[in-house]
Amino acid sequence: MHSNSDIMLEKGTLWESMVRATEHALRIGAQLPLPTHYEFIEDRGVHFVVRILKALERKDEEKKRQQKRAGYGNPANPFLPYDKSLFVAEISQTHVALLNKFNVMDHHLLIVTRHFEHQSMLLTIQDFTALWACMNEYRGLGFYNGGEAAGASQEHKHLQMVPLPIAPEGPEVPIEILFSDAVFEDIFGTIPHFPFQHVFVRIGEEAESPPSDKAQRIFQRYSRMFQRLGLETPSKDIPKQQSVPYCLLVTREWMLLVPRSVECIDSISVNALGFAGSFFVRSTQQKDYLKKIGPMNALESVAMAV
Repeated sequence: MHSNSDIMLEKGTLWESMVRATEHALRIGAQLPLPTHYEFIEDRGVHFVVRILKALERKDEEKKRQQKRAGYGNPANPFLPYDKSLFVAEISQTHVALLNKFNVMDHHLLIVTRHFEHQSMLLTIQDFTALWACMNEYRGLGFYNGGEAAGASQEHKHLQMVPLPIAPEGPEVPIEILFSDAVFEDIFGTIPHFPFQHVFVRIGEEAESPPSDKAQRIFQRYSRMFQRLGLETPSKDIPKQQSVPYCLLVTREWMLLVPRSVECIDSISVNALGFAGSFFVRSTQQKDYLKKIGPMNALESVAMAV
């Protein structure tokens, strides 16, 4: 076990637990992967991965069922209680790991608070401790959609993590190809190719430290990123309301924070993965539209103007 008393996840077990849970959930029909095929759209040096979803009706139907169970006027919450057949592991006193019921990418993990907190709350040390306990286990991309306008589809606070690489070809995270041009002022980087507000920081892989120590350091950087943008800064332990919707991307090496203005461009929903270089569209028509306007312009139109 980790030395930190808050961590319940046994070291070196998460990947195996997830594979086992996935096999079981698929066998009993608890997990319903959304079939896709993908294409690349090249824009400003980035090979954006565009996944075309074929069967979103399933997800829409399930959301209607959840809403019906919750009753009129009550928001449906699939995480309270969560479906035990999607359970992967206990992460900490405050978070559990669950499978994404309607996953587009294999082994898509949800890092969910045990008690209800709203998705528009800023992240706390506990959130980063849980995220880092998972990121210590295998190479993944952690992300957070802060609020509906940032692409969040559930109100209950949850971080997410997908294994790297995002696509079989190219860099682990497609957008990383632009990071070598980052211009730094103190720890804060800006990416010249990004035509929208953002802050980029490098984390650097120190010698393995307990998730709680790492979480403290990352939380401080996360706070300073908000400060840098002139936004409401988080509190260490007490959930605090965000002042704007935003997307956060985290790997073992870097973090990227992007304030958001709207969720969609022409009915294409964009979440944090869009800023990693990965889009999901519902049809070939949407894919063609994305190709016509260019993925970077799409990101600019859902982010905040510089």
